[in-house]
Amino acid sequence: MHHTATVEWERKGAVFIDNRYSRMHTWKFDGGTEVMGSSAPQIVPAPLSDPRGVDPEEAFIASLASCHMLWFLSIAARKGFVVENYTDVAEAESGKNEEGKIAILQLTLKPVIFFAGTKKPTEEEFRAMHHEAHEKCFIAASVKTHIKHDPRMVIQP
Repeated sequence: MHHTATVEWERKGAVFIDNRYSRMHTWKFDGGTEVMGSSAPQIVPAPLSDPRGVDPEEAFIASLASCHMLWFLSIAARKGFVVENYTDVAEAESGKNEEGKIAILQLTLKPVIFFAGTKKPTEEEFRAMHHEAHEKCFIAASVKTHIKHDPRMVIQP
C-alpha cells in the first residue's frame, strides 16, 4: 500500500525571518478533500495560527481514533453485531518523553458504541473486539505513544 497527503503553505509576503508568519496551511488528500491546517493556538497564538484549522496534534489523535474505529466496526460486523452509532471523544496528553523531547505521551480512546439488533456482545466480547482492533490498527503499531482504551457499550432495545 502507498499513501499520500499533500501539505501546502505560502509565505504570502510575510517577512518570515522574524518568525511572525502565518501557520495556516492546507492538507490535500487523494480523494479531493481539502482541510485547513494550522499550528495549535496554544503553541503559536492567533493571529499567526487559526483555531479553526486542524493542528497536527488533533490530526494525530483523529487518525488513531479513526483507525481503531474502522477496525472495530469491521470486527463487530464479522461477528454479527449491529453497531448503530460509534462516537469517540479521544484525548491526548503531551509532555517530555524519556529522551527529554516534547511528545504525545498518552492517548485515550473513549468510544461510546450503541448496539442494536438481537445479537448483543457480552462485556468480555466487547473488550476483546477493542483489543483486536488495537492490535490490527497499523497506525497504533507505528507509534510509541501509550494508547489506552476506555470504551462504553450501549445496548439498544
